[in-house]
Amino acid sequence: MCCAHAVQDGLVALQFVLLPVLAQSLGLNYTQVGVLKAFSNLAMSALEIPAGILAERTGEKWLLVAGLTGAGLGYAGVSVSQSIGQSFALLCLFFLLAGCGAAFQHSLCSSLMVKRFQGARRRKALGTYNAFGDVGKLMYTASFGLILGFGVGWNVVVMILAVSAIIFAGVVWYLLQSAQSITDAQQSSPVLNDHEAASSQVHNAQASSTQLNNLREKSQADQNNWGILNPVRFIVVGSVVFLDSIVQAVFLVFIAFILIEKGSTADVAAFGVVLTLSGGTAGKFAAGFLAARFGDRVSFISIQLATIAGMIAVITLPLVPLLFVLPLIGVVVQGSSTVCYGSVADHIDENKSARGYALVYTLASLAAVVGPLSLGWVADSYGLEQLVWSLMIITAITIAFGFSFYPKLKSVTA
Repeated sequence: MCCAHAVQDGLVALQFVLLPVLAQSLGLNYTQVGVLKAFSNLAMSALEIPAGILAERTGEKWLLVAGLTGAGLGYAGVSVSQSIGQSFALLCLFFLLAGCGAAFQHSLCSSLMVKRFQGARRRKALGTYNAFGDVGKLMYTASFGLILGFGVGWNVVVMILAVSAIIFAGVVWYLLQSAQSITDAQQSSPVLNDHEAASSQVHNAQASSTQLNNLREKSQADQNNWGILNPVRFIVVGSVVFLDSIVQAVFLVFIAFILIEKGSTADVAAFGVVLTLSGGTAGKFAAGFLAARFGDRVSFISIQLATIAGMIAVITLPLVPLLFVLPLIGVVVQGSSTVCYGSVADHIDENKSARGYALVYTLASLAAVVGPLSLGWVADSYGLEQLVWSLMIITAITIAFGFSFYPKLKSVTA
């Protein structure tokens, strides 16, 4: 799950270093950059809920294979789009396809995590899972910048990374096939020669049947809802996820452009994205332990206050000092997501966790559509500095919502 997350998030993060290159090559403005990002996230938001519902019938694992394959094909299309024809509409289509593949990821893996971990351990597991996503972001963005530095064309680099995702999808498929074969073999093993073992199996089968019937009854009783235990608090958490996702998406999309405006080259700007993502890796991992220790509310508000301070640094610092503090800014800008997603599990039925997380990730994907589009227009109309001020205002609003988090984890031990 963690490796699949790394590959998928690596491909999504590839856009942060690819978009400035496309903008320079094709003469795109900030609004058009936002449109490309929006198309990718629009597909993710549209398919998150169907993916969660489908997972309840088919299982999460096979959908992960389909998602990896679709994402790889989308970026492969981006890499050959210039040779087909420099069409902005064609680019939008391939970004849309890549987003479709990425939709079969977060809600599925989060659901698997929720089923296997409880209490404070769940926060730590989700923090580790989120951290692997940022490891993938680092790998793919750093590889893009490194290979590009050797004089290789951007389209060749994107094709290499796209093919790596398709190959990994094949590896996952093979491993799933092997695991299924082992399971089938174990289920078909004869045990009739041992009378006591056979009796024990009958007893266990009866107990399992009783438990299964209970689960079916609960499922039938809840089949008309989405498993939301506390609608009011779920709406609050969903609102926080939406606003916080706007801040993260917009900041990561436009930080390279901010660095370029401060005088950096495209290569240095790509390196700045890598620095930001490296901080995000540590932030998402650490935030899970922070929430387990101090509770969601205290952790989230502290992180968001630090985020506002980081945004002020982005506006005021010159290029070189800003590069040094970008990892710290990445820690807080991205670390808040772990606290948000950990809180979601408290408000949904565990048996319908895929649906619950699909709803939340749909909100996050919609935020990544609305954010780059609207704030891209702000950047075109008023400048990048006003864009950053807008992010600070949104972050301040999430702090107000954050007071609705109740610190229930203070009494939970790992």
